Amino acid sequence: MMPYIWDYRGRVLFALGCLIVSKLAMVGVPVVLKYIVDTLDADPGQVVVLPILLLLAYGLLRFINSGFNELRDAIFARVRFHAMNRLSVSVLSHLHELSLRFHLERNTGAISRDMERGAQSISSILNYMVFNIVPTAAEFLLVALILFTQYDSLFAGIIFFTVIFYIGFTLMVTEWRMHYRHEMNALDSTANGRAMDSLMNYETVKYFNNDQHEITRYRDTMQQWEEAAVKSQSTMSMLNFGQAAIIAIGVTGIMLLAAQGVVNDELTLGDLVLINTMMLQLFLPLNFLGIIYRSLKYALADMDMVIKLLRRPLEITDRDGATRLEVARASVEFHKVGFHYNADRRILEDVSFRLADGEKLAIVGPSGAGKSTIARLLFRFYDVSKGQILISDQDVAGVTQQSLREAIGIVPQDTVLFNDSILYNIQYARPSASFENVRQAARLADIDRFIDALPQGYDTIVGERGLKLSGGEKQRVAIARVLLKDPAILVFDEATSSLDSQSEKNILGALARISANKTTLVIAHRLSTVIDADRIIVLENGRIKEQGDHEALIAADGLYAQLWRMQQKKSQAVE
Repeated sequence: MMPYIWDYRGRVLFALGCLIVSKLAMVGVPVVLKYIVDTLDADPGQVVVLPILLLLAYGLLRFINSGFNELRDAIFARVRFHAMNRLSVSVLSHLHELSLRFHLERNTGAISRDMERGAQSISSILNYMVFNIVPTAAEFLLVALILFTQYDSLFAGIIFFTVIFYIGFTLMVTEWRMHYRHEMNALDSTANGRAMDSLMNYETVKYFNNDQHEITRYRDTMQQWEEAAVKSQSTMSMLNFGQAAIIAIGVTGIMLLAAQGVVNDELTLGDLVLINTMMLQLFLPLNFLGIIYRSLKYALADMDMVIKLLRRPLEITDRDGATRLEVARASVEFHKVGFHYNADRRILEDVSFRLADGEKLAIVGPSGAGKSTIARLLFRFYDVSKGQILISDQDVAGVTQQSLREAIGIVPQDTVLFNDSILYNIQYARPSASFENVRQAARLADIDRFIDALPQGYDTIVGERGLKLSGGEKQRVAIARVLLKDPAILVFDEATSSLDSQSEKNILGALARISANKTTLVIAHRLSTVIDADRIIVLENGRIKEQGDHEALIAADGLYAQLWRMQQKKSQAVE
Protein backbone atom coordinates (compact mmCIF):
# COMPACT_ATOMS: atom_id res chain seq x y z
CA MET A 1 0.00 0.00 0.00
CA MET A 2 2.90 2.35 0.73
CA PRO A 3 3.62 3.48 -2.86
CA TYR A 4 0.03 4.65 -3.22
CA ILE A 5 -0.10 6.71 0.00
CA TRP A 6 3.51 7.95 0.15
CA ASP A 7 2.69 11.13 -1.79
CA TYR A 8 0.52 12.24 1.15
CA ARG A 9 2.47 10.78 4.07
CA GLY A 10 2.11 14.09 5.96
CA ARG A 11 -1.67 13.79 5.78
CA VAL A 12 -1.46 10.18 6.96
CA LEU A 13 0.58 11.17 10.03
CA PHE A 14 -1.79 14.07 10.78
CA ALA A 15 -4.81 11.75 10.44
CA LEU A 16 -3.19 9.27 12.84
CA GLY A 17 -2.57 12.17 15.27
CA CYS A 18 -6.28 13.06 15.08
CA LEU A 19 -7.06 9.40 15.71
CA ILE A 20 -4.96 9.31 18.90
CA VAL A 21 -6.59 12.50 20.24
CA SER A 22 -10.04 11.10 19.43
CA LYS A 23 -9.35 7.81 21.21
CA LEU A 24 -7.87 9.51 24.27
CA ALA A 25 -11.05 11.57 24.50
CA MET A 26 -13.19 8.44 23.99
CA VAL A 27 -11.45 6.57 26.81
CA GLY A 28 -11.65 9.68 29.00
CA VAL A 29 -15.46 9.74 28.73
CA PRO A 30 -16.13 6.72 31.04
CA VAL A 31 -13.46 7.96 33.46
CA VAL A 32 -15.24 11.32 33.85
CA LEU A 33 -18.59 9.51 34.02
CA LYS A 34 -17.26 7.41 36.94
CA TYR A 35 -16.42 10.58 38.92
CA ILE A 36 -19.82 12.08 38.14
CA VAL A 37 -21.62 8.97 39.43
CA ASP A 38 -19.36 8.65 42.48
CA THR A 39 -19.86 12.33 43.35
CA LEU A 40 -23.63 12.16 43.04
CA ASP A 41 -23.74 8.82 44.90
CA ALA A 42 -21.58 10.08 47.77
CA ASP A 43 -23.34 13.44 48.37
CA PRO A 44 -26.18 14.33 46.03
CA GLY A 45 -26.37 17.81 47.58
CA GLN A 46 -23.06 18.93 46.11
CA VAL A 47 -24.38 19.40 42.57
CA VAL A 48 -23.53 23.08 42.21
CA VAL A 49 -19.81 23.16 41.40
CA LEU A 50 -18.01 19.85 40.91
CA PRO A 51 -20.63 17.82 38.98
CA ILE A 52 -21.25 20.76 36.63
CA LEU A 53 -17.53 20.96 35.80
CA LEU A 54 -17.42 17.20 35.32
CA LEU A 55 -20.48 17.32 33.09
CA LEU A 56 -18.89 20.07 31.02
CA ALA A 57 -15.72 17.97 30.80
CA TYR A 58 -17.86 14.98 29.77
CA GLY A 59 -19.47 17.02 26.97
CA LEU A 60 -16.12 18.47 25.89
CA LEU A 61 -14.55 15.00 25.63
CA ARG A 62 -17.43 13.75 23.50
CA PHE A 63 -17.11 16.85 21.30
CA ILE A 64 -13.34 16.32 20.92
CA ASN A 65 -13.88 12.65 20.08
CA SER A 66 -16.46 13.44 17.41
CA GLY A 67 -14.65 16.51 16.06
CA PHE A 68 -11.26 14.82 15.65
CA ASN A 69 -12.94 11.77 14.09
CA GLU A 70 -14.49 13.97 11.42
CA LEU A 71 -11.24 15.91 10.97
CA ARG A 72 -9.41 12.61 10.48
CA ASP A 73 -11.94 11.57 7.82
CA ALA A 74 -11.63 14.89 5.99
CA ILE A 75 -7.82 14.87 6.08
CA PHE A 76 -7.58 11.24 4.97
CA ALA A 77 -10.08 11.61 2.10
CA ARG A 78 -7.35 13.02 -0.17
CA VAL A 79 -5.09 10.05 0.62
CA ARG A 80 -7.80 7.49 -0.08
CA PHE A 81 -9.05 8.92 -3.37
CA HIS A 82 -5.52 9.70 -4.56
CA ALA A 83 -4.60 6.04 -3.96
CA MET A 84 -7.64 4.93 -6.02
CA ASN A 85 -6.61 7.36 -8.74
CA ARG A 86 -3.00 6.15 -8.82
CA LEU A 87 -3.92 2.47 -8.83
CA SER A 88 -6.44 2.90 -11.66
CA VAL A 89 -3.95 4.89 -13.74
CA SER A 90 -1.17 2.37 -12.99
CA VAL A 91 -3.33 -0.55 -14.15
CA LEU A 92 -4.42 1.20 -17.35
CA SER A 93 -0.83 2.27 -18.05
CA HIS A 94 0.40 -1.28 -17.51
CA LEU A 95 -2.31 -2.65 -19.79
CA HIS A 96 -1.15 -0.30 -22.55
CA GLU A 97 2.43 -1.46 -22.04
CA LEU A 98 1.55 -5.15 -22.36
CA SER A 99 2.15 -6.71 -25.75
CA LEU A 100 -0.31 -7.29 -28.56
CA ARG A 101 -0.13 -11.00 -27.71
CA PHE A 102 -1.79 -10.28 -24.33
CA HIS A 103 -4.48 -8.05 -25.86
CA LEU A 104 -5.39 -10.61 -28.50
CA GLU A 105 -6.01 -13.15 -25.72
CA ARG A 106 -7.64 -10.88 -23.11
CA ASN A 107 -11.26 -10.90 -21.98
CA THR A 108 -12.24 -7.22 -21.94
CA GLY A 109 -15.29 -7.64 -19.68
CA ALA A 110 -13.36 -9.61 -17.04
CA ILE A 111 -10.48 -7.10 -17.01
CA SER A 112 -12.95 -4.22 -16.73
CA ARG A 113 -14.60 -5.81 -13.68
CA ASP A 114 -11.22 -6.63 -12.09
CA MET A 115 -10.08 -3.00 -12.53
CA GLU A 116 -13.32 -1.71 -10.98
CA ARG A 117 -13.06 -4.02 -7.97
CA GLY A 118 -9.35 -3.30 -7.57
CA ALA A 119 -9.84 0.46 -7.36
CA GLN A 120 -12.66 0.08 -4.83
CA SER A 121 -10.71 -2.42 -2.77
CA ILE A 122 -7.70 -0.13 -2.23
CA SER A 123 -10.11 2.48 -0.85
CA SER A 124 -11.70 -0.15 1.39
CA ILE A 125 -8.36 -1.41 2.68
CA LEU A 126 -7.19 2.09 3.60
CA ASN A 127 -10.52 2.84 5.28
CA TYR A 128 -10.43 -0.38 7.30
CA MET A 129 -6.85 0.15 8.39
CA VAL A 130 -7.09 3.82 9.38
CA PHE A 131 -10.72 4.03 10.50
CA ASN A 132 -11.26 0.62 12.11
CA ILE A 133 -8.31 -1.67 12.78
CA VAL A 134 -5.79 0.89 14.10
CA PRO A 135 -8.43 2.77 16.21
CA THR A 136 -9.72 -0.47 17.74
CA ALA A 137 -6.20 -1.61 18.58
CA ALA A 138 -5.41 1.79 20.14
CA GLU A 139 -8.62 1.75 22.19
CA PHE A 140 -7.97 -1.80 23.36
CA LEU A 141 -4.49 -0.82 24.61
CA LEU A 142 -5.82 2.24 26.45
CA VAL A 143 -8.64 0.27 28.10
CA ALA A 144 -6.25 -2.52 29.08
CA LEU A 145 -3.86 0.06 30.58
CA ILE A 146 -6.59 1.60 32.75
CA LEU A 147 -7.91 -1.76 33.93
CA PHE A 148 -4.44 -3.12 34.73
CA THR A 149 -3.43 -0.02 36.73
CA GLN A 150 -6.74 0.79 38.47
CA TYR A 151 -8.45 -2.56 39.06
CA ASP A 152 -7.87 -6.20 39.84
CA SER A 153 -5.84 -7.94 37.13
CA LEU A 154 -8.71 -10.45 36.79
CA PHE A 155 -10.70 -7.82 34.85
CA ALA A 156 -7.90 -7.30 32.35
CA GLY A 157 -7.32 -11.06 32.19
CA ILE A 158 -10.94 -11.79 31.24
CA ILE A 159 -10.87 -9.06 28.58
CA PHE A 160 -7.51 -10.23 27.25
CA PHE A 161 -8.56 -13.87 26.88
CA THR A 162 -11.95 -12.91 25.43
CA VAL A 163 -10.27 -10.76 22.77
CA ILE A 164 -7.64 -13.39 21.97
CA PHE A 165 -10.28 -16.12 21.66
CA TYR A 166 -12.48 -13.82 19.56
CA ILE A 167 -9.65 -12.94 17.17
CA GLY A 168 -8.50 -16.57 16.90
CA PHE A 169 -12.03 -17.78 16.14
CA THR A 170 -12.52 -15.00 13.55
CA LEU A 171 -9.24 -15.70 11.76
CA MET A 172 -9.77 -19.46 11.68
CA VAL A 173 -13.33 -19.39 10.34
CA THR A 174 -12.67 -16.54 7.91
CA GLU A 175 -9.68 -18.33 6.38
CA TRP A 176 -11.77 -21.47 6.05
CA ARG A 177 -14.56 -19.73 4.16
CA MET A 178 -12.46 -17.36 1.96
CA HIS A 179 -12.38 -19.78 -0.98
CA TYR A 180 -16.09 -19.09 -1.49
CA ARG A 181 -15.27 -15.40 -2.02
CA HIS A 182 -12.47 -16.22 -4.49
CA GLU A 183 -14.88 -18.49 -6.35
CA MET A 184 -17.51 -15.73 -6.41
CA ASN A 185 -14.99 -13.26 -7.87
CA ALA A 186 -13.85 -15.67 -10.57
CA LEU A 187 -17.42 -16.47 -11.58
CA ASP A 188 -18.40 -12.79 -11.45
CA SER A 189 -15.56 -11.88 -13.83
CA THR A 190 -16.43 -14.77 -16.14
CA ALA A 191 -20.11 -13.81 -16.24
CA ASN A 192 -19.30 -10.16 -16.87
CA GLY A 193 -16.85 -11.12 -19.60
CA ARG A 194 -19.47 -13.26 -21.34
CA ALA A 195 -22.09 -10.52 -21.09
CA MET A 196 -19.72 -7.89 -22.52
CA ASP A 197 -18.58 -10.26 -25.26
CA SER A 198 -22.13 -10.96 -26.36
CA LEU A 199 -23.00 -7.24 -26.41
CA MET A 200 -19.84 -6.26 -28.31
CA ASN A 201 -20.69 -8.95 -30.89
CA TYR A 202 -24.38 -8.05 -30.98
CA GLU A 203 -24.70 -8.31 -34.75
CA THR A 204 -23.03 -11.73 -34.88
CA VAL A 205 -25.38 -12.98 -32.16
CA LYS A 206 -28.36 -11.78 -34.21
CA TYR A 207 -26.99 -13.15 -37.49
CA PHE A 208 -26.92 -16.66 -36.05
CA ASN A 209 -30.04 -16.27 -33.90
CA ASN A 210 -28.07 -17.16 -30.79
CA ASP A 211 -29.67 -14.81 -28.25
CA GLN A 212 -30.82 -17.73 -26.11
CA HIS A 213 -27.42 -19.42 -26.36
CA GLU A 214 -25.70 -16.33 -24.97
CA ILE A 215 -28.29 -15.88 -22.21
CA THR A 216 -27.98 -19.56 -21.26
CA ARG A 217 -24.18 -19.30 -20.99
CA TYR A 218 -24.55 -16.19 -18.81
CA ARG A 219 -27.30 -17.74 -16.67
CA ASP A 220 -25.29 -20.95 -16.10
CA THR A 221 -22.33 -18.95 -14.81
CA MET A 222 -24.56 -16.75 -12.64
CA GLN A 223 -26.19 -19.86 -11.15
CA GLN A 224 -22.76 -21.11 -10.11
CA TRP A 225 -22.08 -17.64 -8.67
CA GLU A 226 -25.39 -17.82 -6.77
CA GLU A 227 -24.40 -21.14 -5.16
CA ALA A 228 -21.03 -19.76 -4.09
CA ALA A 229 -22.70 -16.57 -2.76
CA VAL A 230 -25.24 -18.56 -0.69
CA LYS A 231 -22.46 -20.66 0.86
CA SER A 232 -20.48 -17.50 1.57
CA GLN A 233 -23.44 -15.85 3.31
CA SER A 234 -24.36 -18.97 5.29
CA THR A 235 -20.85 -19.42 6.66
CA MET A 236 -20.73 -15.69 7.46
CA SER A 237 -23.88 -16.04 9.57
CA MET A 238 -22.26 -18.90 11.44
CA LEU A 239 -19.21 -16.73 12.05
CA ASN A 240 -21.35 -13.82 13.29
CA PHE A 241 -23.17 -16.08 15.75
CA GLY A 242 -19.90 -17.44 17.15
CA GLN A 243 -18.47 -13.95 17.56
CA ALA A 244 -21.59 -12.70 19.34
CA ALA A 245 -21.50 -15.68 21.71
CA ILE A 246 -17.85 -15.06 22.65
CA ILE A 247 -18.48 -11.36 23.35
CA ALA A 248 -21.63 -12.11 25.37
CA ILE A 249 -19.73 -14.58 27.60
CA GLY A 250 -16.85 -12.12 28.11
CA VAL A 251 -19.07 -9.14 28.96
CA THR A 252 -21.23 -11.23 31.30
CA GLY A 253 -18.14 -12.42 33.18
CA ILE A 254 -16.82 -8.86 33.54
CA MET A 255 -20.17 -7.51 34.79
CA LEU A 256 -20.61 -10.35 37.30
CA LEU A 257 -17.14 -9.62 38.68
CA ALA A 258 -17.78 -5.86 38.85
CA ALA A 259 -21.20 -6.26 40.46
CA GLN A 260 -19.69 -8.58 43.11
CA GLY A 261 -17.05 -5.92 43.76
CA VAL A 262 -19.75 -3.29 44.40
CA VAL A 263 -21.64 -5.65 46.73
CA ASN A 264 -18.42 -6.30 48.68
CA ASP A 265 -17.65 -2.53 48.85
CA GLU A 266 -14.43 -3.14 46.90
CA LEU A 267 -15.71 -1.05 43.98
CA THR A 268 -17.93 2.03 43.80
CA LEU A 269 -21.01 2.43 41.66
CA GLY A 270 -18.90 4.70 39.45
CA ASP A 271 -16.39 1.87 38.96
CA LEU A 272 -19.23 -0.37 37.78
CA VAL A 273 -20.38 2.32 35.32
CA LEU A 274 -16.76 2.87 34.18
CA ILE A 275 -16.12 -0.82 33.54
CA ASN A 276 -19.50 -1.30 31.82
CA THR A 277 -19.00 1.75 29.58
CA MET A 278 -15.48 0.66 28.67
CA MET A 279 -16.73 -2.80 27.81
CA LEU A 280 -19.36 -1.33 25.52
CA GLN A 281 -16.79 0.96 23.91
CA LEU A 282 -14.33 -1.87 23.44
CA PHE A 283 -16.56 -4.75 22.38
CA LEU A 284 -18.76 -2.73 20.03
CA PRO A 285 -15.87 -1.89 17.65
CA LEU A 286 -14.43 -5.35 18.32
CA ASN A 287 -17.70 -6.84 17.11
CA PHE A 288 -17.34 -4.76 13.96
CA LEU A 289 -13.70 -5.80 13.77
CA GLY A 290 -14.86 -9.27 12.75
CA ILE A 291 -16.87 -7.75 9.91
CA ILE A 292 -13.96 -5.46 9.07
CA TYR A 293 -11.53 -8.37 8.95
CA ARG A 294 -13.79 -10.27 6.60
CA SER A 295 -14.27 -7.18 4.48
CA LEU A 296 -10.51 -6.64 4.47
CA LYS A 297 -9.99 -10.20 3.28
CA TYR A 298 -12.65 -9.66 0.61
CA ALA A 299 -10.91 -6.45 -0.48
CA LEU A 300 -7.58 -8.28 -0.67
CA ALA A 301 -9.26 -11.00 -2.71
CA ASP A 302 -10.71 -8.31 -4.99
CA MET A 303 -7.23 -6.83 -5.45
CA ASP A 304 -5.78 -10.25 -6.23
CA MET A 305 -6.43 -10.13 -9.98
CA VAL A 306 -5.26 -6.51 -10.24
CA ILE A 307 -2.01 -7.31 -8.41
CA LYS A 308 -1.45 -10.30 -10.69
CA LEU A 309 -2.12 -8.06 -13.67
CA LEU A 310 0.36 -5.44 -12.45
CA ARG A 311 2.96 -8.16 -11.87
CA ARG A 312 2.52 -9.59 -15.36
CA PRO A 313 5.92 -9.07 -17.03
CA LEU A 314 6.15 -6.84 -20.08
CA GLU A 315 7.03 -8.74 -23.23
CA ILE A 316 8.14 -5.71 -25.28
CA THR A 317 10.26 -3.14 -23.42
CA ASP A 318 12.77 -0.47 -24.32
CA ARG A 319 16.29 -1.73 -23.86
CA ASP A 320 18.62 -0.04 -21.39
CA GLY A 321 20.16 2.89 -23.21
CA ALA A 322 17.56 2.85 -26.00
CA THR A 323 17.85 5.96 -28.17
CA ARG A 324 15.34 7.94 -30.22
CA LEU A 325 14.91 6.82 -33.79
CA GLU A 326 16.45 9.39 -36.12
CA VAL A 327 14.81 9.35 -39.54
CA ALA A 328 16.76 11.45 -42.01
CA ARG A 329 16.22 9.13 -44.97
CA ALA A 330 13.44 6.69 -44.20
CA SER A 331 14.66 3.29 -45.34
CA VAL A 332 13.31 -0.03 -44.07
CA GLU A 333 15.24 -3.30 -44.08
CA PHE A 334 14.27 -6.81 -43.01
CA HIS A 335 17.41 -8.90 -42.62
CA LYS A 336 16.87 -12.68 -42.46
CA VAL A 337 13.80 -12.21 -40.24
CA GLY A 338 12.15 -15.24 -38.71
CA PHE A 339 9.11 -15.11 -36.44
CA HIS A 340 6.72 -17.50 -34.72
CA TYR A 341 3.93 -16.85 -32.20
CA ASN A 342 4.50 -20.28 -30.71
CA ALA A 343 7.40 -22.66 -31.23
CA ASP A 344 5.20 -24.98 -33.28
CA ARG A 345 3.62 -22.24 -35.40
CA ARG A 346 6.11 -20.62 -37.79
CA ILE A 347 4.85 -17.43 -39.47
CA LEU A 348 7.90 -15.95 -41.23
CA GLU A 349 11.14 -17.66 -42.23
CA ASP A 350 14.30 -15.99 -43.59
CA VAL A 351 12.52 -12.88 -44.93
CA SER A 352 14.95 -10.29 -46.32
CA PHE A 353 14.23 -7.13 -48.32
CA ARG A 354 15.20 -3.47 -48.36
CA LEU A 355 12.85 -0.55 -48.95
CA ALA A 356 14.76 2.57 -49.91
CA ASP A 357 13.82 6.13 -48.97
CA GLY A 358 10.84 7.29 -51.05
CA GLU A 359 10.29 3.84 -52.57
CA LYS A 360 6.95 2.05 -52.69
CA LEU A 361 7.09 -1.64 -51.88
CA ALA A 362 4.10 -3.96 -52.06
CA ILE A 363 3.74 -7.29 -50.25
CA VAL A 364 1.15 -9.69 -51.66
CA GLY A 365 0.32 -13.34 -51.34
CA PRO A 366 -2.42 -15.79 -50.35
CA SER A 367 -4.26 -15.45 -47.02
CA GLY A 368 -2.16 -16.64 -44.08
CA ALA A 369 1.13 -16.00 -45.88
CA GLY A 370 2.32 -13.63 -43.11
CA LYS A 371 1.69 -10.27 -44.79
CA SER A 372 0.08 -8.44 -41.84
CA THR A 373 2.66 -9.91 -39.45
CA ILE A 374 5.32 -7.88 -41.26
CA ALA A 375 3.49 -4.65 -40.33
CA ARG A 376 3.16 -5.74 -36.69
CA LEU A 377 6.87 -6.55 -36.50
CA LEU A 378 7.71 -3.18 -38.06
CA PHE A 379 5.76 -1.46 -35.26
CA ARG A 380 7.51 -3.81 -32.80
CA PHE A 381 4.29 -5.22 -31.41
CA TYR A 382 6.37 -8.40 -31.27
CA ASP A 383 10.10 -9.00 -31.26
CA VAL A 384 11.49 -11.06 -34.10
CA SER A 385 12.50 -14.63 -33.30
CA LYS A 386 15.68 -14.18 -35.35
CA GLY A 387 17.19 -11.64 -37.70
CA GLN A 388 16.88 -7.83 -37.60
CA ILE A 389 14.54 -5.07 -38.68
CA LEU A 390 16.26 -1.77 -39.47
CA ILE A 391 14.80 1.68 -40.06
CA SER A 392 17.30 4.20 -41.40
CA ASP A 393 19.95 1.58 -40.55
CA GLN A 394 18.90 1.54 -36.85
CA ASP A 395 17.72 -1.69 -35.24
CA VAL A 396 14.11 -1.15 -34.11
CA ALA A 397 14.87 -3.22 -30.98
CA GLY A 398 17.46 -0.62 -29.91
CA VAL A 399 15.30 2.51 -30.22
CA THR A 400 12.45 3.71 -28.03
CA GLN A 401 9.02 2.39 -28.94
CA GLN A 402 7.54 5.89 -28.82
CA SER A 403 9.99 7.32 -31.37
CA LEU A 404 9.59 4.22 -33.57
CA ARG A 405 5.81 4.55 -33.73
CA GLU A 406 6.01 8.30 -34.27
CA ALA A 407 7.84 7.61 -37.52
CA ILE A 408 5.29 5.13 -38.92
CA GLY A 409 1.66 5.59 -39.88
CA ILE A 410 -0.72 2.75 -40.73
CA VAL A 411 -4.15 2.21 -42.18
CA PRO A 412 -5.04 -1.26 -40.85
CA GLN A 413 -7.26 -3.78 -42.56
CA ASP A 414 -9.74 -3.82 -39.65
CA THR A 415 -10.35 -0.20 -38.68
CA VAL A 416 -11.71 0.32 -35.17
CA LEU A 417 -12.79 3.82 -34.13
CA PHE A 418 -13.39 5.38 -30.73
CA ASN A 419 -16.97 5.97 -29.59
CA ASP A 420 -16.57 9.71 -30.13
CA SER A 421 -16.95 12.26 -32.91
CA ILE A 422 -15.50 11.97 -36.40
CA LEU A 423 -13.41 15.05 -35.58
CA TYR A 424 -11.93 13.32 -32.51
CA ASN A 425 -11.16 10.15 -34.46
CA ILE A 426 -9.30 11.96 -37.24
CA GLN A 427 -7.62 14.38 -34.85
CA TYR A 428 -6.45 11.43 -32.73
CA ALA A 429 -3.38 11.16 -34.96
CA ARG A 430 -2.28 14.67 -33.94
CA PRO A 431 -4.41 16.16 -31.11
CA SER A 432 -2.82 19.58 -31.58
CA ALA A 433 -3.90 19.78 -35.24
CA SER A 434 -6.28 22.57 -36.22
CA PHE A 435 -9.74 22.00 -37.64
CA GLU A 436 -8.48 23.11 -41.05
CA ASN A 437 -5.76 20.45 -40.94
CA VAL A 438 -8.45 17.86 -40.17
CA ARG A 439 -10.62 19.06 -43.07
CA GLN A 440 -7.65 18.90 -45.45
CA ALA A 441 -6.92 15.30 -44.41
CA ALA A 442 -10.60 14.41 -44.86
CA ARG A 443 -10.56 15.93 -48.37
CA LEU A 444 -7.50 13.89 -49.34
CA ALA A 445 -9.20 10.76 -47.99
CA ASP A 446 -12.32 11.53 -50.08
CA ILE A 447 -14.62 11.64 -47.05
CA ASP A 448 -15.14 15.40 -46.60
CA ARG A 449 -18.36 15.56 -48.64
CA PHE A 450 -19.83 12.62 -46.72
CA ILE A 451 -19.04 14.30 -43.37
CA ASP A 452 -20.44 17.68 -44.48
CA ALA A 453 -23.68 15.98 -45.52
CA LEU A 454 -24.23 14.60 -42.00
CA PRO A 455 -26.61 16.63 -39.77
CA GLN A 456 -23.91 17.11 -37.13
CA GLY A 457 -20.96 17.12 -39.50
CA TYR A 458 -17.61 16.52 -37.85
CA ASP A 459 -19.34 16.30 -34.45
CA THR A 460 -21.18 13.10 -35.48
CA ILE A 461 -20.65 10.31 -32.94
CA VAL A 462 -19.51 7.13 -34.72
CA GLY A 463 -20.69 4.64 -32.07
CA GLU A 464 -18.77 1.89 -30.28
CA ARG A 465 -15.95 0.62 -32.51
CA GLY A 466 -17.34 2.91 -35.24
CA LEU A 467 -20.38 0.71 -35.83
CA LYS A 468 -22.51 3.64 -37.05
CA LEU A 469 -20.30 3.96 -40.13
CA SER A 470 -19.98 1.52 -43.00
CA GLY A 471 -16.75 -0.39 -43.54
CA GLY A 472 -15.72 1.95 -46.35
CA GLU A 473 -16.48 5.08 -44.31
CA LYS A 474 -14.47 3.77 -41.36
CA GLN A 475 -11.55 3.01 -43.63
CA ARG A 476 -11.61 6.49 -45.13
CA VAL A 477 -11.60 7.99 -41.63
CA ALA A 478 -8.55 5.84 -40.89
CA ILE A 479 -6.86 7.08 -44.07
CA ALA A 480 -7.59 10.69 -43.11
CA ARG A 481 -6.14 10.01 -39.67
CA VAL A 482 -2.85 8.67 -40.99
CA LEU A 483 -2.59 11.50 -43.50
CA LEU A 484 -2.99 13.97 -40.63
CA LYS A 485 -0.17 12.23 -38.76
CA ASP A 486 2.15 12.77 -41.76
CA PRO A 487 4.71 10.10 -40.80
CA ALA A 488 8.01 9.37 -42.54
CA ILE A 489 6.91 5.80 -43.35
CA LEU A 490 3.43 4.85 -44.52
CA VAL A 491 1.96 1.37 -44.17
CA PHE A 492 -1.29 0.43 -45.90
CA ASP A 493 -2.59 -2.95 -44.76
CA GLU A 494 -5.44 -3.72 -47.17
CA ALA A 495 -6.28 0.00 -46.96
CA THR A 496 -8.92 -0.06 -49.69
CA SER A 497 -10.39 -3.50 -49.08
CA SER A 498 -13.78 -2.13 -47.92
CA LEU A 499 -14.22 0.51 -50.64
CA ASP A 500 -16.32 0.51 -53.77
CA SER A 501 -14.57 0.87 -57.11
CA GLN A 502 -15.09 4.63 -57.48
CA SER A 503 -13.97 5.45 -53.93
CA GLU A 504 -11.02 3.10 -54.31
CA LYS A 505 -10.00 4.89 -57.49
CA ASN A 506 -10.28 8.31 -55.81
CA ILE A 507 -8.34 7.23 -52.72
CA LEU A 508 -5.63 5.42 -54.67
CA GLY A 509 -5.05 8.63 -56.60
CA ALA A 510 -4.83 10.62 -53.36
CA LEU A 511 -2.54 8.04 -51.75
CA ALA A 512 -0.31 8.09 -54.81
CA ARG A 513 0.08 11.86 -54.48
CA ILE A 514 0.63 11.75 -50.71
CA SER A 515 3.10 8.86 -50.79
CA ALA A 516 5.04 10.14 -53.80
CA ASN A 517 7.91 11.33 -51.63
CA LYS A 518 7.42 8.93 -48.73
CA THR A 519 8.67 5.46 -47.99
CA THR A 520 5.55 3.33 -48.44
CA LEU A 521 4.82 -0.29 -47.60
CA VAL A 522 1.60 -1.62 -49.09
CA ILE A 523 0.17 -4.94 -47.91
CA ALA A 524 -2.52 -5.98 -50.33
CA HIS A 525 -4.72 -8.80 -51.46
CA ARG A 526 -6.06 -7.01 -54.55
CA LEU A 527 -3.15 -6.99 -56.99
CA SER A 528 -4.78 -4.23 -59.04
CA THR A 529 -4.01 -1.76 -56.25
CA VAL A 530 -0.24 -2.34 -56.31
CA ILE A 531 0.67 -2.48 -60.01
CA ASP A 532 2.34 0.95 -59.68
CA ALA A 533 4.66 -0.24 -56.85
CA ASP A 534 8.42 0.06 -57.47
CA ARG A 535 8.78 -3.51 -56.29
CA ILE A 536 6.40 -6.30 -55.34
CA ILE A 537 7.25 -9.13 -52.95
CA VAL A 538 5.19 -12.31 -53.14
CA LEU A 539 4.91 -14.22 -49.85
CA GLU A 540 3.88 -17.85 -49.55
CA ASN A 541 3.93 -19.85 -46.30
CA GLY A 542 6.05 -17.19 -44.60
CA ARG A 543 8.79 -17.14 -47.25
CA ILE A 544 9.54 -14.81 -50.14
CA LYS A 545 8.50 -16.69 -53.26
CA GLU A 546 9.07 -13.98 -55.88
CA GLN A 547 9.91 -10.29 -56.16
CA GLY A 548 10.09 -7.68 -58.91
CA ASP A 549 7.83 -5.10 -60.53
CA HIS A 550 4.41 -5.97 -61.97
CA GLU A 551 5.57 -6.55 -65.55
CA ALA A 552 8.52 -8.70 -64.51
CA LEU A 553 6.37 -10.89 -62.26
CA ILE A 554 3.72 -11.35 -64.96
CA ALA A 555 6.46 -12.32 -67.40
CA ALA A 556 7.91 -14.83 -64.87
CA ASP A 557 4.55 -16.64 -64.95
CA GLY A 558 4.84 -17.76 -61.33
CA LEU A 559 2.58 -17.46 -58.29
CA TYR A 560 1.99 -13.71 -58.83
CA ALA A 561 0.89 -14.27 -62.43
CA GLN A 562 -1.39 -17.07 -61.29
CA LEU A 563 -3.02 -14.84 -58.63
CA TRP A 564 -3.33 -12.02 -61.16
CA ARG A 565 -5.18 -14.18 -63.70
CA MET A 566 -7.53 -15.50 -60.99
CA GLN A 567 -8.40 -11.98 -59.80
CA GLN A 568 -8.83 -10.65 -63.33
CA LYS A 569 -11.16 -13.53 -64.17
CA LYS A 570 -13.17 -12.89 -61.00
CA SER A 571 -13.36 -9.17 -61.77
CA GLN A 572 -14.61 -9.81 -65.29
CA ALA A 573 -17.23 -12.25 -63.96
CA VAL A 574 -18.54 -9.59 -61.57
CA GLU A 575 -18.75 -7.01 -64.37
